[in-house]
Amino acid sequence: MPFVNIKITKENGPTKEQKEALIAGVTDLLAQVAHRNRASTVVIIEEVDTDNYGLGGKSITEVRKQA
Repeated sequence: MPFVNIKITKENGPTKEQKEALIAGVTDLLAQVAHRNRASTVVIIEEVDTDNYGLGGKSITEVRKQA
């Protein structure tokens, strides 16, 4: 059973429709490329706050403020 975990930032977060498209698209891609069963493919989308991860010792919120 394929298990795909998509992590995406909450800022300008994906809409419900975009999430549905991601789930369908990833499922189709696994079926086409890896010949996996669509019915057993699990796709999870996690929305991550930019305060909850960092780059170069700073939160992404701070990194983006400085950019």
